[in-house]
Amino acid sequence: MPTAAAPIISSVQKLELYETRARYFLVGSNHAETKYRVLKIDRTEPRDLVIIDDRHVYTQQEVRELLGRLDLGNRTKMGQKGSSGLFRAVIAFGVVGFVRFLEGYYIVLITKQRKMADIGGHAIYKIEDTNMIYIPNDSVRISHPDEARYLRIFQNVDLSSNFYFSYSYDLSHSLQYNLTVLRMPLEMLKSETTQTRQESFDIFEDEGLITQGGSELLIYGRPVYVTLIARRSSKFAGTRFLKRGANCEGDVANEVETEQILCDASVMSFTAGSYSSYVQVRGSVPLYWSQDISTMMPKPPITLDQADPFAHVAALHFDQMLQRFGSPIIILNLVKEREKRKHERILSEELVAAVTYLNQFLPPEHTIVYIPWDMAKYTKSKLCNVLDRLNVIAESVVKKTGFFVNRPDSYCSILRPDEKWNELGGCVIPTGRLQTGILRTNCVDCLDRTNTAQFMVGKCALAYQLYSLGLIDKPNLQFDTDAVRLFEELYEDHGDTLSLQYGGSQLVHRVKTYRKIAPWTQHSKDIMQTLSRYYSNAFSDADRQDSINLFLGVFHPTEGKPHLWELPTDFYLHHKNTMRLLPTRRSYTHWWTPEVIKHLPLPYDEVICAANLKKLVVKKFHRYEEEIDIHNEFFRPYELSSFDDTFCLAMTSSARDFMPKTVGIDPSPFTVRKPDETGKSVLGNKSNREEAVLQRKTAASAPPPPSEEAVSSSSEDDSGTDREDEGSVSQRSTPVKMTDTGDSTKATENLVQPMKEVYGINLSDGLSEEDFAIYSRFVQLGQNQHKQDKSSQQLCSRCSDGVIKLMPISAFSQDNIYEVQPPRVDRKSTEIFQAHIQASHGAMQPLGREDTSMYREYIRNRYL
Repeated sequence: MPTAAAPIISSVQKLELYETRARYFLVGSNHAETKYRVLKIDRTEPRDLVIIDDRHVYTQQEVRELLGRLDLGNRTKMGQKGSSGLFRAVIAFGVVGFVRFLEGYYIVLITKQRKMADIGGHAIYKIEDTNMIYIPNDSVRISHPDEARYLRIFQNVDLSSNFYFSYSYDLSHSLQYNLTVLRMPLEMLKSETTQTRQESFDIFEDEGLITQGGSELLIYGRPVYVTLIARRSSKFAGTRFLKRGANCEGDVANEVETEQILCDASVMSFTAGSYSSYVQVRGSVPLYWSQDISTMMPKPPITLDQADPFAHVAALHFDQMLQRFGSPIIILNLVKEREKRKHERILSEELVAAVTYLNQFLPPEHTIVYIPWDMAKYTKSKLCNVLDRLNVIAESVVKKTGFFVNRPDSYCSILRPDEKWNELGGCVIPTGRLQTGILRTNCVDCLDRTNTAQFMVGKCALAYQLYSLGLIDKPNLQFDTDAVRLFEELYEDHGDTLSLQYGGSQLVHRVKTYRKIAPWTQHSKDIMQTLSRYYSNAFSDADRQDSINLFLGVFHPTEGKPHLWELPTDFYLHHKNTMRLLPTRRSYTHWWTPEVIKHLPLPYDEVICAANLKKLVVKKFHRYEEEIDIHNEFFRPYELSSFDDTFCLAMTSSARDFMPKTVGIDPSPFTVRKPDETGKSVLGNKSNREEAVLQRKTAASAPPPPSEEAVSSSSEDDSGTDREDEGSVSQRSTPVKMTDTGDSTKATENLVQPMKEVYGINLSDGLSEEDFAIYSRFVQLGQNQHKQDKSSQQLCSRCSDGVIKLMPISAFSQDNIYEVQPPRVDRKSTEIFQAHIQASHGAMQPLGREDTSMYREYIRNRYL
């Protein structure tokens, strides 16, 4: 038995659906195709779903025999060879689920997938295509005239865009939660939640999450993976103007949990590798408010729907956050505070009153921190730098919440700590650090301003994460470095995806807009995206909202009741207190859950208790069984692979996509580059540049950034006097460079790069003796790549009398690239190598007295 818990890898990763007139047979196998399971689905029931699982593990030969018998038994005539009784309907990689409208059930299968990220050897896949198959046979089908319309509404939710899954990693929880569960004592897990093996057909069901995939940060050859994951809440979900504020249960609209994961890709094990993560949340203001879109205005007035003097809905929302993330909860409110006509300020005043009321009853050390900041006002000011102010806020936030890392502080940081590192919050445990608390960012739409603010907080947290893994000497990252450019691209793609889902188009204002370095063409793109967002909100959001309500199960089609398109509003679907009486209302003073407040600042969901242990499923496996063998799951030794299809080579890389291509440039991703030194600016002409961007986007599986033809969304601040002021500031701050004749001549000269800059040396100069000796030795090694008999060797020696003779100086007895003898290794070198191997498995040897004194002497001479 293993000495520690490990995530279970799904034993069914390939599916084949076989069809007969009476049944569907869903045959699932592992990736090595050595174990098979069979699921039988009855097709004779017109409305009910009948599934039979025999709970037996088949071999490949047994499955072939079973399918052969089924084929023979379902033919129209015994012994007939012309027609088959068993048809293979589809090949799939997972089951999204079963769905029913007014007729029978459908099965939704994943028919295409693509690997998008890697976390500790666990692959994250993106759904590329799905297939929806009707289960009942045509002979028993009971037709309904409205079935086709429901099917079209359901299929309006495109599963092939931004839905992700994993066979072995729990995407629905954070990395901190997953690794905390793995560290739980096995005795507690066994006594509470042990279950027998093979009790059900373990097929994948889609989590319904969105992510931006992973990117590689190459630090002097050391690969570090940066992954951005977004978890959109399925509660109170909808489109921009149709879902605002919160419902009666405290669920807010457009709630998205964003997690950035940093891992050292040189070691992929969760137990021996180095991993770090930081989580933040965005969501609508937790109040009863809405905007009336019937007036056809770009900026409808904000109205408070219900009076809530005791902040009941805000209390429910923050109680959920305390349970999920712990304390402190930090609110960064970016809505406007000074307006000619009172609009966004309505939400600020009401939110301040709610937070003030709730903080009266919380313990002082766990109160909600409220940070108001009018981001739009600072953007229009010439004297203020928006990102500098956001950086100050981000530093204070990260210091209060901390971040997660699964390894203790390095010895060098203990011996020579950084000033900011000592002020870091969170919870320090023997195995690393835990993030306690969360930053909750909101504006009106939680799109443009919120995405920029979250990027700045994520950039600050990324610096601390890199410092904790020993990759940089100070927890600070500057703009215009390869690392920050890569991270900025991840966040912009992340914001585009969220904006498309909620607002109907991509972002309007990006990080470059707030840095005031956006090109002048960006302003025209913003206008087109604003118009596109307005059109989507006015004409297509209602249909999209119906699709979301049907897809998430908020509305259940029922015979004899009004159809989805006949409802005047979906308010009653999302607010359950309007349809039935709710249980006793909570106390107005003790508004939190008692169990949650006892374990603060730790989140209650990560505390080891009986209630949380019941949520886990634990199975017993032997050490080398494939259900916990992450080595076989990652490397897939049974599959034929090629370098072109290898994910680690195809993903976005800082060295390939962002680092300058010229020789002699510092390869560090933390070096500040000039705009003309970036990797993207030296890709060549426009067609090559577009091709490179397309290839990178395909590999990174993120939505492409807006091109000149792209049509995207509207901003939160894009109408009225605010938009005019913002446009004038944007035009004033746009850097326009005028070139004269002299500059054009210099530009023409710069097109022809000198030979030394391209090759590193000037070929017109003579070679040195050392370089010529190295080249001659290389030629001789190439000539000796095949075996030669003595006669040919003697002939070559006679012919080469006039050529430079080189004597082998290596430690090998025979200088041949095909025949080599390893050198002898002394005992001390063997011990050093064995210690290195043990360190890779997590068994670190304690430092001796001589090592400690040597290290202290080095630090004293180097830095003191």
